[in-house]
Amino acid sequence: MMAWLLSGLGLLILLLAGDALVRGAVNLSLRLGVPALIVSLTIVAFGTSAPELLISIKAVQENAPGIALGNVVGSNTANILLVLGLPALLATLHTSECDTRRNYVLMLLASVLFIGLAFCGTFTVTSGMILLAGLGLMLTNAFREAHAHRKACGDPCADDDLEVLEEADPNMPWWRIGMFLALGLLGLPMGAHLLVDNASVIARTYGVSETVIGLTLVALGTSLPELATTVMAALRRQADVALGNVIGSNMFNLLAIIGVATLFGPIPVDPSFLEFDLWVMLAASLLLIPFVFFKLDINRFWGAVLSAMYIGYVVIVLI
Repeated sequence: MMAWLLSGLGLLILLLAGDALVRGAVNLSLRLGVPALIVSLTIVAFGTSAPELLISIKAVQENAPGIALGNVVGSNTANILLVLGLPALLATLHTSECDTRRNYVLMLLASVLFIGLAFCGTFTVTSGMILLAGLGLMLTNAFREAHAHRKACGDPCADDDLEVLEEADPNMPWWRIGMFLALGLLGLPMGAHLLVDNASVIARTYGVSETVIGLTLVALGTSLPELATTVMAALRRQADVALGNVIGSNMFNLLAIIGVATLFGPIPVDPSFLEFDLWVMLAASLLLIPFVFFKLDINRFWGAVLSAMYIGYVVIVLI
């Protein structure tokens, strides 16, 4: 019981610390004169992925690579099936009104690249460099799209960018910025340490592998920020935010998290990933084709279908 409580505490610290880091970094950047649009593409994206990154690094250092890899693969599967499914039960996601085709294709390419490297048997530093190069290309594409958008709509877009960044307060006092940064930088490693150590204890206690814990408990926990964002986007009828949040998060998970984690040690790939989990992740990604290319809304029916698929996946993994 204590291991479960400490795992929950570690996860809570991670989520709160990640949010504090994002708030501090966003407002520091704005006070230093960095455009809000650049902040949203880089600092917010990296900040919201900080819990997954710290967990993966800590897992590699603690010789628990199954948690690191399971966290990424499980999070990507949960992001599509659960993070899009549950909010659609509350309100229809009008994905027919937004165009995410280009970014979606990039996500599929990132997934194929990740799976291809996984079949090498181990994610090494070389694999990590390839993934980080892919991340660089993704960010370059994002900057180009953002620049084109800014050029097309002119200066008024700057105000819209600030509205998207709910953490933004250009007049936030320096002491508050420092407090948020300190809480984030101190809390993230503390939360990662608690979660990884106690998740490993749970795995040994119940006779399940660290891979299973990473695919379920850790992955579901680290997907909570994306779930919260998507629920709010659904209620506000911002389908582009919901779908873009999932696609962007998945690309960062695949390219950045494992890419950086390999710098701290090799990550061997458990055969179960090659036989089942990676293919489920890819199949879940392909399920978005009708919603991205054929202008189909994710209504309550599809929300129920996606959510049921995720529950079925977790049951199969745990059996």
